[in-house]
Amino acid sequence: MKLYRLRESGGPSGWKPEDAPTPKPGPGEVLVRMRAASLNYRDLMICKGQYPPMFQLPLVPLSDGAGEVIENGPGASRFKPGDRVSCNFLARWVDGPSDAEKAASALGGELPGVLAEEVVLPECGLVGLPDSLSFEEAATLPCAAVTAWHGLFETGGVRAGETILTQGTGGVSIFALQFARAAGLRVIITSSSDAKLERARAMGAAETINYKTTTDWEEAARRLTGGRGVDLVVELGGAGTLPKSLRAVKTGGTVAMIGVLTGPGAGVDPAQILFAGIRLQGVFVGSRAMFESMLSAIEFHAIKPAIDRVFPFDQAVDALRHLESGEHFGKVVIAI
Repeated sequence: MKLYRLRESGGPSGWKPEDAPTPKPGPGEVLVRMRAASLNYRDLMICKGQYPPMFQLPLVPLSDGAGEVIENGPGASRFKPGDRVSCNFLARWVDGPSDAEKAASALGGELPGVLAEEVVLPECGLVGLPDSLSFEEAATLPCAAVTAWHGLFETGGVRAGETILTQGTGGVSIFALQFARAAGLRVIITSSSDAKLERARAMGAAETINYKTTTDWEEAARRLTGGRGVDLVVELGGAGTLPKSLRAVKTGGTVAMIGVLTGPGAGVDPAQILFAGIRLQGVFVGSRAMFESMLSAIEFHAIKPAIDRVFPFDQAVDALRHLESGEHFGKVVIAI
């Protein structure tokens, strides 16, 4: 079978296509014929050697994929050959709160990833797929969609009629927009591209802010909420945008800390958090139970993931370069 391995850090060219024997599933494991995989910004950071922790190389990249069960290992019985499945980002986080062991089971990092024709995965980390989703659509869900779902509903606690602000038009933000609209929430979204903001409006965003032309976007968000502030911010920028998010959110509101796209930045004044009673909640993807709840909502509301472009398997490096360009809207997918 064919696969990719990250052989050296430095950028997309570190992904190398290789041939390897078909792996054999062990106890509690399942052999899956992968049909599609999708990219996350984390994958770009890993291949550049910028993602903490630094993983041991070589490694098979990517955490997000979907395919068909080929064979069960000893004791594995949740699925049968031919079942359509996707994989949870944290393969051993089934339910309940996270802990160090669950957090150290990420695919494409601590565990081998899914950019391969055939992959062995723990059966506890797989979810069955509804017929309404193609393999390409299902492959977009494990990281970005589960993260958005977790940040909004599992720990964010938002309710119909409230307002959220989400940053950018990558995978997490667009899923947050789709889920929020289905739940009756008002969405403000930011981007540096007016064309992307128009697309977000077409998908249901109530308000849009170009953060290049409106550099005080946090004040703009407050004005759009009558000076009150938003109920929740989907924080994807990290240190470079967090101080602004703390000013954009209402007293007693929540900032769901999800991404670090801006890299290092200035420190945060803790008084902002203290005196406004803001909850700063770290969100590191989610459990299989969250994934399954999210799938029920996706099926009920007939939500279709926003796919920017699908690349063939032999153009996987080009797919990663496309992600690096920042030109995408939604998810970048590789057909396997």
